Amino acid sequence: MKLYTYFRSSAAYRVRIALNLKGLSSEMIPIHLLKQGGLNKKPEYRAVNPQMRVPALQLDSGDVLIQSLAIIEYLDEVHPKPPLLPRNPLERAKVRALAQMIACDIHPLNNTSPLRYLKHELGQDQTKIDAWYHHWILEGFEPLEAMLRPAPYAFGNEVTLADVCLVPQVANARRLKVPLDRFPKIVAVDAACAKLAAFEQARPENQPDAE
Repeated sequence: MKLYTYFRSSAAYRVRIALNLKGLSSEMIPIHLLKQGGLNKKPEYRAVNPQMRVPALQLDSGDVLIQSLAIIEYLDEVHPKPPLLPRNPLERAKVRALAQMIACDIHPLNNTSPLRYLKHELGQDQTKIDAWYHHWILEGFEPLEAMLRPAPYAFGNEVTLADVCLVPQVANARRLKVPLDRFPKIVAVDAACAKLAAFEQARPENQPDAE
């Protein structure tokens, strides 16, 4: 397998964690999202992923999967141990809801594309862009904090898709200096996951393309 990744992409970070948890190896192909206007926009990468985003996972068959949650659920179905979704349908829906709150509600507002648009097209200065970033993190973390059941992971004593999505979002929040004092459960889950090699190895600073 080949994983098209960028060390700072939280979506790629999710997939790296999932691959590690499953004990799967892949060739890492860095796609820098900022250099030369974004290497993801070059024709070579567009041929791999028409959406021109990371991650993309090329399977040994040659098929390419995009969108981190779709990739992770594929990996979970093809390599079911350890499972990343609970067997119980109700619990599975709760885990998926938390993962989607991060991947669909928080992350898109703070992704590279909208931040660039705020800066270059709408002429916002960095102070206002940072305020935008902080606002949507805090707005999104409030309900997450209420929904978590840390024991020690997001939904009990087994890592799930919720943890896989939460940890990269916490890393982004810390990188942008978002205060997390109001979210002790989120911080506790992140600390529990940090003790696991699968999460540690996937951290942005531990990637070969880290700067």
